[in-house]
Amino acid sequence: MTLLAFGINHTTAPLALRERVAFAPENLQSAMQEACAHAGLTEVAILSTCNRTEIYAASEGDAGAIQQWLVDHTAIEAADLANSYYCYQDQEAVRHMMKVAGGLDSLVLGEPQILGQMKSAFAVAKEAGTLGAELHSTFQQVFNIAKRVRTETAIGENPVSVAYAAVSLAQQIFSNLKQDTALLIGAGETIELVARHMAEQGIKHIIVANRTLDRAQRLAREFNGEAILLADIPDYLHRADIVISSTASQLPLLGKGAVESALKKRKHKPMFMLDIAVPRDIEEQVGELDDVYLYTVDDLHAVIDENKKSRVAAADQAEEIITEGVESFLRQQRSLNAVATVKAYRSKAEQLRDLELQKALRSLQTGADPEQVLQQFARNLTNKLIHSPTAVLKEASASSRHHVIQVAQELFELSITTEESVNPAADLGSNASES
Repeated sequence: MTLLAFGINHTTAPLALRERVAFAPENLQSAMQEACAHAGLTEVAILSTCNRTEIYAASEGDAGAIQQWLVDHTAIEAADLANSYYCYQDQEAVRHMMKVAGGLDSLVLGEPQILGQMKSAFAVAKEAGTLGAELHSTFQQVFNIAKRVRTETAIGENPVSVAYAAVSLAQQIFSNLKQDTALLIGAGETIELVARHMAEQGIKHIIVANRTLDRAQRLAREFNGEAILLADIPDYLHRADIVISSTASQLPLLGKGAVESALKKRKHKPMFMLDIAVPRDIEEQVGELDDVYLYTVDDLHAVIDENKKSRVAAADQAEEIITEGVESFLRQQRSLNAVATVKAYRSKAEQLRDLELQKALRSLQTGADPEQVLQQFARNLTNKLIHSPTAVLKEASASSRHHVIQVAQELFELSITTEESVNPAADLGSNASES
């Protein structure tokens, strides 16, 4: 079984490509079940965020099946995917997953939200029935290492997130947020963080728009703001100096026409708009309008790069923890392999024992001499137990695979004299035959 981590992210693919392979939350379960059925995957989990889409799988095959399934399942072209994807196997797949969960592979170094997103991907896969023993144990180790990275390094100090960078970018357009109104579209974790950062900067007023009013009201209440439905946005848009959107919608929520109408009501007072959703919530054509400063998640790089410098040393320490974690995982896997082998060996030996014991009991019931029965039982059991190892050793000797013989000597704690080693195959004869 091969462990695979297949995906594209903010470093390998632009936003226009990433949004074509983004999975809506409500479609994740069916997508994973389809991947198992049509891509030949034994286990699968999918992580889909604004910066990456990654497929974690246990499979008997290679990345080719995943690549073809993704092309068939999404709007991406085969050539585009071929130029943008990465795929890691086994221990490198584990290392990559640990780096992602620890925030070392994020657009924002040390991004705290990604661990929660990975835990959500794990939970959804478990609910979908596509998570087996292989991925389950992998995710548990990944989460343990991510926790160590957070607690044992300074990578999470002075949190720098996409939300923080979004507010920083807004401040570059409007230096004093205390006179501004912000329209926040969505009510998830990212928007909640944006609202919190804006409140800390003294934003004058916050309007929260969401698909469900109840969730918008809960968030707006915390910041003394207003709550509206997505359908009400055109009626409120002209009041917003700042618009930040982050939803899971598969279609744009704001078009050029609605923004044009809002600008007229504002008498062309500038608007800052940041779309951090993938797929995008705001039509790309909105950026063509005068008096609109439209940015996407990919435009946050410059803001974020400044904040990376303080985390570089912590990242080096985190890499060491991840290396330890990968080694620990491999030891654990090897141990599990040994346990399975020991169980299989014991089971086979017990089957042979029970078979010979039944023969011996039948002989005793017919009145056979007990001493002769025991001697025959011992001979038969010995021959049965050594038959397969003997056959393998004979073949190894004939093909000069001396390492197999050396392993056998260590395994069975055999001390071979010089005289015996002159003709190692001499005793591999009739005594090892089936009885």
